[in-house]
Amino acid sequence: MKVLVVVDMQNDFIDGSLGTAEAEAAVPAVMEKIRGFEGKIIATRDTHGADYLDTAEGKHLPVVHCVKGTEGWKIRKEIDSLLEEKGAVRIDKPTFGSTELGEYVKRLNAEEPLEEIILIGVCTDICVISNALLLKANLPEVPISVDASCCAGVTPESHERALEAMRPCQIEIR
Repeated sequence: MKVLVVVDMQNDFIDGSLGTAEAEAAVPAVMEKIRGFEGKIIATRDTHGADYLDTAEGKHLPVVHCVKGTEGWKIRKEIDSLLEEKGAVRIDKPTFGSTELGEYVKRLNAEEPLEEIILIGVCTDICVISNALLLKANLPEVPISVDASCCAGVTPESHERALEAMRPCQIEIR
């Protein structure tokens, strides 16, 4: 079985408080990837509370975003519809890398050995790289790849740096 991890394709990261033109431009490719994918799909949601600015992350990035239940927290409507059609599992994560995602994918692999894990989404340089490395640590023998055409970073430069950082960690960049 193959697994597609759709990382944080939420309104705040696309056209909201932390949105970028690059994230907006990635939406059609993300939708096409989901539409054509055969296998298990998991979608993560960056999830914060009203106290975000008082957290360690909030002190380093003082931009309120992805507060649970808000419009910015929701996955982009047309992407969410596709995820629903495909029976995707959703995992809320309070930080960059999701330990829950790692545990869930390990359970999947125990039930049926995984052929590959593919990551897409935003932000390449924060949450995509964090989850790719976390998954590699949890399942070192499972091939892990990132489809760069379905990702966007905080900036185009940081997107490229993250892709370059993942290569020597045996994460294939497509």
